[in-house]
Amino acid sequence: MKEITPDGEEVFKTGTLNLVDLAGSENVGRSGATDARKKEAGMINTSLLTLGRVISALVENQPHVPYRCVHLLEMRGRWCSRESKLTRLLQESLGGRTKTCIIATVSPAIASMEETLSTLDYAYRAKNIRNKPEVNQVVSNKTMFKDLNKRLAQLEDELRAC
Repeated sequence: MKEITPDGEEVFKTGTLNLVDLAGSENVGRSGATDARKKEAGMINTSLLTLGRVISALVENQPHVPYRCVHLLEMRGRWCSRESKLTRLLQESLGGRTKTCIIATVSPAIASMEETLSTLDYAYRAKNIRNKPEVNQVVSNKTMFKDLNKRLAQLEDELRAC
């Protein structure tokens, strides 16, 4: 929102809303996934494993939280490392300055008991994370442009480095 302060300065109030649908872990053996779907299931499982490590680190108040955890993956017969994008995207929601709501979808079916228990365990651990929510940030034009220029310079430096 754009507002004018009593002294005539133009300020912006900003807020962020993140909606994330986390896929459940994939049991490759039971789903019968092959090739690309099997690889995708593996990536989902790896991301969820990393998310679990971040949640554990936050709940246990560990000094280091592995938001940028790097995974070794085999791709086309070669090993390479990939950074977890999921935990990096959720950093503000996990122990950050935002208010976070978790919705866990479970099933009453006995056939889904393992997945339901896993989901409830995840949600219970995540519920114990303590965030420090802040009211929408108020930023003046000067400050906003200064921050944007600083970020642009950082991105340009990264681009040159690549």
